[in-house]
Amino acid sequence: QVQLVESGGGLVQPGGSLRLSCAASGIIFDIYKMGWYRQALGKPRELVATITSGDSTNYADSVKGRFTISRDNAKNMVYLQMNSLKPEDTAVYYCRLVTLNYWGQGTQVTVSS
Repeated sequence: QVQLVESGGGLVQPGGSLRLSCAASGIIFDIYKMGWYRQALGKPRELVATITSGDSTNYADSVKGRFTISRDNAKNMVYLQMNSLKPEDTAVYYCRLVTLNYWGQGTQVTVSS
């Protein structure tokens, strides 16, 4: 049974940083493409970043240069380092096993002074 569990969300001031983590279980983790997505209130879910099994990354234009996705295959973990956070980054952030379309439960990120 595949499980994805996110952690690391919270309240942060504009310009601050957060690191999200996603723990995966029930899969051979290192062969799959993983991603982070987000959904702000009243808006559709959108791609934030993805990372392939070969560590190729892709980012939404809105987060390029500020966010970094990474993975640790030995620990079955994927991370999202978020720097220079803006109020418009406020959303529920979801981890996704892209290849098989599994989703985590989400973690709230709020950027506010």
